[in-house]
Amino acid sequence: MNKTIIQLTFFSSWLMAGCNHQPEKSSAAHTIHMDTVNVFSLTKSKVEKQTALPGELLPFERVEIHPKITGYIKQLKVDIGSLVKKGQILALIDAPEIQSKSGEASGKLQSSKAKYESSLDTYSRILEASKAKGVISASELQRTRNQMLADSADYQAAKFASSSSRQIGDYLAITAPFNGIITQRNVNEGTYVGIANEKPILVIEDNSKLRLRVAVPEALTGVSLKENKVRFSTKASPNQVSEAMFVRKAGSIDASTRTEVWEFEVKNERGFIKPGALANVALNIYRDQDSFTIPFSAIVTTLERKFIIKVTKDSTRWIDVLQGLNLSDKTEVFGPLQVGDTLVIKANEELKANQRVAIKFGKKDP
Repeated sequence: MNKTIIQLTFFSSWLMAGCNHQPEKSSAAHTIHMDTVNVFSLTKSKVEKQTALPGELLPFERVEIHPKITGYIKQLKVDIGSLVKKGQILALIDAPEIQSKSGEASGKLQSSKAKYESSLDTYSRILEASKAKGVISASELQRTRNQMLADSADYQAAKFASSSSRQIGDYLAITAPFNGIITQRNVNEGTYVGIANEKPILVIEDNSKLRLRVAVPEALTGVSLKENKVRFSTKASPNQVSEAMFVRKAGSIDASTRTEVWEFEVKNERGFIKPGALANVALNIYRDQDSFTIPFSAIVTTLERKFIIKVTKDSTRWIDVLQGLNLSDKTEVFGPLQVGDTLVIKANEELKANQRVAIKFGKKDP
């Protein structure tokens, strides 16, 4: 009996101890984990850079000379490399029929002139006599007046024909349109010329001053050129660096190449630089106004978009931007940005938009 009472007392004590046991509460509060990213504060700065573009050197003036009349080259007074002056005779053309027509026109002019002067004299005499009543009939006066007017018209036509014939005769002598150098000669003495679609008999160029043309990509057409000049070299003289002054722009983007032609002038009095050569052109360009510049690592480029990651109130945002000039260690960007914006230095697609992050300011350079 006593043994049974002892067992019941032990069981009751164990049961009460089990009912009073409670699990211990954690004293540490649950902490939300956030990634830490390096950021920088966006600023504006002056954008300047040097870029190299290919260019083409062209003569300042170039003319292909074609004769206006058919005939044979009677005399050729120049050859390739000949320096010529404006108005200098380059070649003479032999065209006997032109000379014959010129002589015929001159004879007709003299004949019509004499006939007109005779009829004018007759009309003047009859007009004076008609002032006395009954001496000259009205019909006779009208006849002589009509004859004088007809002879006057013939005389004027003869003068025009003679002038035209003389002008055509002037085409027998081919002269230089400006000071320059002969760069092509495609005929010899005795060659028949004046045929349609034939090669020019001569080509003359003014190479004392050259045109340097550079096709500037569309992205660079909004920049300014430092000191309005460039430096360039050619394959013929890679160690010789020359200068060219900016003079004009095409004012339009070529749809096929997406470029705008910029033209520069090059002094070439000594003729050291040859037109037709390709040039390597160095341009010092800059923006007129300060721009936003960021490290290359701060911009993300995908197939669909180009963006940077901005942090606002511990939350990320993807901001689409357009890229401008690439500098040595950073790039120019355009978009809905403001000075002082907090941007991620090393941006990537894995850092999603609207993600909470902790920030740490660091250097802009990656």
